[in-house]
Amino acid sequence: MKKIAHALRSLTVVCLAFAMVIGTVALAASPALAADYEVKMGSDSGLLVFEPAEISVKAGDTVTWVNNKMAPHNVIFDDAIIPGGDKALAAKLAHDQLTFSPGESYSTTFTADMPSGTYTYFCAPHRGAGMVGKITVE
Repeated sequence: MKKIAHALRSLTVVCLAFAMVIGTVALAASPALAADYEVKMGSDSGLLVFEPAEISVKAGDTVTWVNNKMAPHNVIFDDAIIPGGDKALAAKLAHDQLTFSPGESYSTTFTADMPSGTYTYFCAPHRGAGMVGKITVE
């Protein structure tokens, strides 16, 4: 009887150790979860700004710009201040259609094939008022 109890305890320890190894490997192999960021177009107090004005993202993360106050707004990526000066990428990222209603939004997912660095964007109607933002892709 003692031998059977000892054998069962040993088997239990081996099974737990095996489960821990498998769990550790599974966690280490799983990809990091992508994050979603929200940027307000127009502050709550009505200022012509993007809020937050600067964010950092990783490949796979999505940024959504939401019309908040003082419409119309849009999001234009500055092809002169984009990693690699890639005009085609700047045009691909841009959302030139104006939003007029609160809650209207645009979303962009930053993919692994995009160069890392700082992407500068602006609202075309309010660029002169300083409505400029930056996204740093790590």
